[in-house]
Amino acid sequence: MTLPKTPSFRLDGKRALVTGASSGIGQACAIALGEAGAHVVAAARRVNKLEETVAAIKAGGGSAEALSLDQSDLDAVASVFEGEAFDVVFNSAGLARHTTALDTTAEDYDAVMGINLRGAYFLSQHAARTMMAAGKRGSIIHISSQLGHVGAPERALYCATKFGLEGMVKAMAVEWGKSGVRINTIAPTFILTDFTKKVFENPEKNAWIMSNIKLDRAGEVEDIMGAAVYLASEASSMVTGTSIVIDGGWTAS
Repeated sequence: MTLPKTPSFRLDGKRALVTGASSGIGQACAIALGEAGAHVVAAARRVNKLEETVAAIKAGGGSAEALSLDQSDLDAVASVFEGEAFDVVFNSAGLARHTTALDTTAEDYDAVMGINLRGAYFLSQHAARTMMAAGKRGSIIHISSQLGHVGAPERALYCATKFGLEGMVKAMAVEWGKSGVRINTIAPTFILTDFTKKVFENPEKNAWIMSNIKLDRAGEVEDIMGAAVYLASEASSMVTGTSIVIDGGWTAS
């Protein structure tokens, strides 16, 4: 009798594009994919910060390069896919401008939608098109949010982009499944990063966050890294059109 064998979580020989790789979740997941054996193209607007990501991957024995990319520039996004197709595209680029729904401006709306949804949509389109043309059974992964599953005060605009992202991913998964291209999201709770530091330093907001996280601690970037490797690897070869919610139980009630 032949016993089952655990699928590999390794990414040796794979090319991975990681956007938003200059800090926070994107940087952590770029490092995780590099540690798993992928050649990582780390992309973001802040090239100087990208060099830190690339250096960290190389210091761990991995392979990486930096790429300056403004994801709101669709021509620039298209140019990224003119060469060899990627096996993995991991999108962590995002923007948040939090106000009450009554105070949202058209400028804020366009800016946040432009990165979080419009940018994600066409990044996915280019990634899938080139994967299919190259005959790759690729994996596209987006950083979403628990706020793509539940609402929250002063987050109407952000929720709109993340709920939209979740719906987009499901529809694309339906269309692209027969071609072997998978697309999923990772939906974290509030994660301790430089960008969220001010939120956690606000006693009232920190209390609200902690009251909703059942595991009674804030999320850390390390909590996301394993899911990134899982969705990028053959270990998740039957997973598409879904969301891995890493929220410490926030959405459980």
